[in-house]
Amino acid sequence: MKELDPLLHSQLRLAVMSILLSLEEADFVYLKEKTESTAGNLSVQLENLSSAGYISKRTDGSGPKPRTICKMTDAGREAMREYVETLKTYFNGL
Repeated sequence: MKELDPLLHSQLRLAVMSILLSLEEADFVYLKEKTESTAGNLSVQLENLSSAGYISKRTDGSGPKPRTICKMTDAGREAMREYVETLKTYFNGL
């Protein structure tokens, strides 16, 4: 049986990726509120996803406070597709 992607098989990282699947992009504050995570933990997990090439991050400094904006990459979409397909195999026979 194929193993689930360990990078995606984390509650917070999977939550972030699931949110980004349905949005063009999301800023740090939105992701923090939706995932109910701490700023420090979210920051680390976003960096993990970014390092893997699953999301892109950019800082928008046009306002009074810089905003970190995240967007899922094509590689991230493919990783999520594979994750879901692999997860389905675990439920065969139910």
